[in-house]
Amino acid sequence: MGIPTLYSYARDGEAPSRPVEPAAPLTGGVDRTGHAFGRLFGASPAMQDVFHLIERVAPSYVSVLIVGESGCGKELIAQTLHAMSRCSDAPFVALNCGALPPNLVEAELFGYEKGAFTGANRTHQGFFERAHGGTLFLDEITEMPIDLQVRLLRVLETGRVTRVGGDQEIECSVRVLAATNRDPMEALRDNRLREDLLYRLAVFPIVVPPLREREDDVILLANAFLQELNAEYGTPKSFAPDVTEKLRSHHWPGNVRELKNCIQRAYIMADSVVRIDTLAPLGQNDRAGSRQVVEFEIGTPLEEVEQQLIIATLDRYRGDKRRTAKALGVSLKTIYNRLNEYASEASLLGDENPLASAVGSAGSQV
Repeated sequence: MGIPTLYSYARDGEAPSRPVEPAAPLTGGVDRTGHAFGRLFGASPAMQDVFHLIERVAPSYVSVLIVGESGCGKELIAQTLHAMSRCSDAPFVALNCGALPPNLVEAELFGYEKGAFTGANRTHQGFFERAHGGTLFLDEITEMPIDLQVRLLRVLETGRVTRVGGDQEIECSVRVLAATNRDPMEALRDNRLREDLLYRLAVFPIVVPPLREREDDVILLANAFLQELNAEYGTPKSFAPDVTEKLRSHHWPGNVRELKNCIQRAYIMADSVVRIDTLAPLGQNDRAGSRQVVEFEIGTPLEEVEQQLIIATLDRYRGDKRRTAKALGVSLKTIYNRLNEYASEASLLGDENPLASAVGSAGSQV
């Protein structure tokens, strides 16, 4: 997913805070290249830039918006910002805005008084109060109900919260960090994020690159994950010689989270040498990584070309119709209309026809 930078930060010729060196070979041992940054790892220029931004903004009290695909480590960056801040000894409180039912977000965020609603048997401190003096991390901020964003904006501007069912304002000194895996500008257009809230949160945006754009960082991370597992279980397991090439060739649509899951599974399946053939998730994802090109014979009817391209693109984005429409430069309605046409055609052709299988697969992924 290409996520545009809200602002551009340049170093103005300033030297990087640490040298950029090639990644160490896969060994399963301690990373001795000096590319650990707290709980983060990165030798690529893209991640070195992220580290530089963290170093600059961490000691301040300004709000930070962390933008990046799912699985790329946004919460780790938030934790690093907190650990390097002046309030590192105070609480770090995280709220996933998409994990709570909409009717509970307000009560959990701002707290509630006893008797405020059915089931409110006691006074409850919200996330803002619990994070007083420290950091509040609002993950997946674009999943917060749009009407609740108005109240959040007021709290950010005044530094005071009012519990649900209460009338007394409570002062809360909190540094707010937020994160989203959506394109912020697209979230604005889709009415998932208020413009005034966006610019209140994005005083200092940090855009996290996906793992596929981080060159040899996959090797650093793989070493780190295997090292953690060896330390946890007291084992000396190491990677097979051919693992490096296999890891570098994978697209990693699930980013660092996918890599970590793969290493954990490989570790469990291996006796002493971790081999690539134990990384089953890689094989399952080869289809997504290999279908980067769709070939057509000269003279193929345009209608058939369009059909194959839509289905292949939908498959590439794992059934996400919105991303498919954006990639093809058409409206979301057009994608729905075409898929409905293909589904009707597939039903006439029968279940054994390839088109029926493709349309069914695409629909099941949504």
